[in-house]
Amino acid sequence: MRNRRQKPVILGGHGRLALPDGDLVYVPGFFSVRVGDRLFSDLSGAVRWTQPRITLFGKQVRSPRLAAWYGDRDSVYRYSGLVNQPLPWFPELLEIRRRVQQHMGLSFDGVLLNLYRTGQDSMGWHSDDEKELGENPVIASVSLGAPRRFLLRHRRCSDLPVHEVNLEHGSLLLMQGTTQQNWRHSVPRMRNQDSPRLNLTFRRIN
Repeated sequence: MRNRRQKPVILGGHGRLALPDGDLVYVPGFFSVRVGDRLFSDLSGAVRWTQPRITLFGKQVRSPRLAAWYGDRDSVYRYSGLVNQPLPWFPELLEIRRRVQQHMGLSFDGVLLNLYRTGQDSMGWHSDDEKELGENPVIASVSLGAPRRFLLRHRRCSDLPVHEVNLEHGSLLLMQGTTQQNWRHSVPRMRNQDSPRLNLTFRRIN
């Protein structure tokens, strides 16, 4: 059994991170502070946020954060018992997608946005392994606003410790290869955090 009191292994630096059975690349400062501030302000007001009821362990609960799904017309995305019809792209989202696609040399047809209003908003343990994302999905995660802890826990090897990345304002985190097959991730609650964080995870619906 995993020792829950064991401190997480901190994954820091720039570039490929040392995650066993996974493939993580972290790019701090992908957007400058000035550009990140502008995008955060613009997106916060323009996105059509909802607080959906999601299915967890067979029960319907209110999501502990606000969310929205934008994308191409046919990029319907299903997760946690929800069927998400895409909202149409608008200029700020297209600007971010263009930068991410240029950096990766890949294309994405949808983006899931999550707004963590304070440190009390969170994301529980899960993998982005829905069938419409394919066998080894590539997830490109852009963080804007307050930094938050991003934890990863191996799905089968309980002797491996929890790993942690501090997601900073303007950063880009790439999850690719077998990461979703082998790891779950979460954004835990944080005490004494009153500032909001906005996260965009770009995906490809097969």
